[in-house]
Amino acid sequence: MTVRMLWDLANRLAAAVALVLLSPLMLVIAAWIRIADGKGVLFIQDRAGRDGVPFQMLKFRTMVHDSVRMAEEIGLGDPFGLLENDPRITRCGRFLRRTSLDELPQLVNVVTGRMALTGPRPDVLPQVANYSAEDRRRLEVKPGITGWAQVNGREDIDWAQRFVLDRWYVDHWSPALDLRILWMTAVSLHREEPPVHVDELNIQRAQAHEVRRAA
Repeated sequence: MTVRMLWDLANRLAAAVALVLLSPLMLVIAAWIRIADGKGVLFIQDRAGRDGVPFQMLKFRTMVHDSVRMAEEIGLGDPFGLLENDPRITRCGRFLRRTSLDELPQLVNVVTGRMALTGPRPDVLPQVANYSAEDRRRLEVKPGITGWAQVNGREDIDWAQRFVLDRWYVDHWSPALDLRILWMTAVSLHREEPPVHVDELNIQRAQAHEVRRAA
């Protein structure tokens, strides 16, 4: 077996152990969401995995139902983007997002082999459809729960910078780098979430795509 195959197996085993250990906490979070905001504890969305193959990514729901449609009502050009003090985020959702606890269900995605503990964050399919050839390099590896871009700016950097960081990760991947990312993630969990960075890249690409379709 190759180093990457062994590391993937270690990821899946670690995720399975984490699921068992964290299951009481996850049940508490699920109950909190259910009591505070009604049905629909999990948010399930199609995302692009390795080589762009779609899979269903799991998260604890942190937004109101139909948040994508609401984006138009509040004047958000990118329906998958965020606003400062975004009204679509629920009260418990703000805490879960700030602490990254909303990502815990993705341990299931790691166990099933669709994600890794570390790697580029999985993007939504409409945005992946507008990737350039260089952008698609981030799809050469499994997406991760956390990644190099997340520990070097998270939401406070634009997509162009994320693509650069993700390509760097793909080119320099090693188990040691993954362990470094996991450590940097762990020590930063207590920090305040950075201000939302309004990113125009995906808006511009979506508009250009619509112009090409209409031509």
